[in-house]
Amino acid sequence: MIERITDADVWTALQNEERPIFLYGMGLGAEKILAEFEQHNIKAEGIFASDEFVRGHSFKGYLVQKYSDICAQYDDFCVVLCFATRLDNVLDNIRKINSRHTVYAPDVPVAGDGLFTREFVAQHDDEFEYIYNNLADEESKRVYLDVIRYKVSGKIGYLLDTFAEKDEIYSNILRLGDNENIIDLGAYDGDTVQEFIMATGNKYRHITALEPDPKNYKKLVRNVGELPNISCINMGAWDKKDTLIFSAQAGRNSRLSGTGNTVEVTDIDSLNIPATFIKMDVEGSELKALKGAENTIVTHSPKLYVCAYHRNEDLFVLPKTVWSFCKDYKIYFRHSKYIPAWESNFYCVI
Repeated sequence: MIERITDADVWTALQNEERPIFLYGMGLGAEKILAEFEQHNIKAEGIFASDEFVRGHSFKGYLVQKYSDICAQYDDFCVVLCFATRLDNVLDNIRKINSRHTVYAPDVPVAGDGLFTREFVAQHDDEFEYIYNNLADEESKRVYLDVIRYKVSGKIGYLLDTFAEKDEIYSNILRLGDNENIIDLGAYDGDTVQEFIMATGNKYRHITALEPDPKNYKKLVRNVGELPNISCINMGAWDKKDTLIFSAQAGRNSRLSGTGNTVEVTDIDSLNIPATFIKMDVEGSELKALKGAENTIVTHSPKLYVCAYHRNEDLFVLPKTVWSFCKDYKIYFRHSKYIPAWESNFYCVI
């Protein structure tokens, strides 16, 4: 696999960059990237935001500037994207900026330690190659390779060429029927429940939606709790019943951690549900959730939708785990509209 990657690590490229480097965006993403800049001795010239959002404020000691003002001051510079988006108008603006200036979007893992580098790929080369060679179709292989290239290089062009429509994934790969028994792990505010309802034409047997964050859970119940044949459970997915510490951010990226509030978690096998479809978006706990659903998977062979972008190792550990339960699974890989490589998922069917 490493032989297919010709780009340098994004951090090496930025270290060698002779043009001024400007961060685009603020918040947690910018904090993480600035921390990596310090570790790699990379200098940020400044921070900018879209013109309409600039109000003369500062971030981490930098005066936040307008993009138009940066363009007026510098003939050329490179941009480091510090936020995530799936919005069409924002993506269009990023494309426009990238057509004039090189845009990097460094991959910083949502969970776990370390960076996704050429060295990381080389260390796990056999595992990446095994997954690549055994994916279900050529499109999966193309997207898998481009996502890896993106994660190493930070070059957004690799992602812009991979966007898949969710409707096509549901209709052409998952092919949900009108009698599905669905388990939604990491149901957030009910957004994916709504996806399932649309994909099944509002015909399903039952939906069991788990969401550990109390604020998100209230939104989930408010948005979909009155639907017929749905059970909302304020729990997280794990490999056994337990009480863990939960970092509650009241957003999609709330996750299990070492500090925060206690949360009840459960293995799926204990729920004793004859599932036909399981979705797992549990912010870095996907491997635990899979192990906690082993008997359900072996017994009922449900279709699986497993998010693969929270931890560096997800790209090979998660499909290997599914195949360890059942070798008959055909595993597809798709990346839905998002920068950075969030919404890179494995779709497993028999």
